[in-house]
Amino acid sequence: MISFTIHEPDTAITTALMDKIDNLTKPKGSLGMLEKIALQIGLIQQSLSPSLHQPTNVIYASDHGIADEGVSKSPKEVTRQVIHNFLNGGAGVCFLARQHGFKIKIVDGGVDFDFPSISQLINRKIRKGTRNFLYEAAMTQNEMEQAIQYGADIVTDCYNEGCNIISFGEMGIGNTAASSMWMTCLSNISLIDCVGAGSGLDNEGVKHKYNVLKKALENYPGDKSTLDVMRYFGGYEMVMAVGGMLRAAELKMIILVDGFIMTNCVLAASRLYPKMLPYCIFGHCGDEAGHKRILDYLQAKPLLNLGLRLGEGSGAVCAYPIVVSAVNMINEMHNFQQAAVTKYF
Repeated sequence: MISFTIHEPDTAITTALMDKIDNLTKPKGSLGMLEKIALQIGLIQQSLSPSLHQPTNVIYASDHGIADEGVSKSPKEVTRQVIHNFLNGGAGVCFLARQHGFKIKIVDGGVDFDFPSISQLINRKIRKGTRNFLYEAAMTQNEMEQAIQYGADIVTDCYNEGCNIISFGEMGIGNTAASSMWMTCLSNISLIDCVGAGSGLDNEGVKHKYNVLKKALENYPGDKSTLDVMRYFGGYEMVMAVGGMLRAAELKMIILVDGFIMTNCVLAASRLYPKMLPYCIFGHCGDEAGHKRILDYLQAKPLLNLGLRLGEGSGAVCAYPIVVSAVNMINEMHNFQQAAVTKYF
């Protein structure tokens, strides 16, 4: 299996970064989260003048066998329909990407559809959807390893194109169900607190989804090790995202984290390589049940709370201007000496 070499950012530069931030023309700490983000990015880049280049949102897509159990309001064919909407520039994340200057990469990791050859669609299809984890493992060991490798390779391509800040999105009907299973198994948070409405289930639908997942958990024969949970309950797009996140941390890139599904991918990635967490900036807290709980579990402080639950990387891209503001702050604000302002703290 692919392995990653991930080092925590060297903290030797911390004092110099804090000195620069604290001596900008403002009361100490008065720019709040912008100061914290600037410090984090300065540590990641080991620079007193950090910069952002070629922001990219990678969307991994795959279908899920568990969708056959009615755990989503949307039918499975919506996955491939939304892929076409991505390609046509009409999806929610598309207008945000245009607004904020993001490049989008769309990856078919396992959609249950035969797409024609399309230059904008990266074909990394492992299988036409995962197996139904109510009855068997969603994927084989080899398939999981292949998904991790594919996810990592896409990020290497982004890095080689000049990207140093990356977000991840997903598309796959049924993937909130898979994410709920990862969440309960890897955090020991009760399953009932991990299950939500997904794409719009009503109360009865959520109850049915919970009962299906409860039965799947009862049927699970594994040991709850991170890799086994990923393999048994995951989607190809989720495992690819884990591989992508780990490669991004290995390359010392900034990782902008999206919603419930991607936060659970961070959970899995950090269980494998805890040193990847300092590279993550959490974009938002969404409306999906369980998202705040898993953010709290990870001790993550999201930048936004706008009631988003679209996925696709939309919340991460939406948060990007705040990250830009933090970098502009440390690079463009004058210090007290430059501005000839008496220090007032």
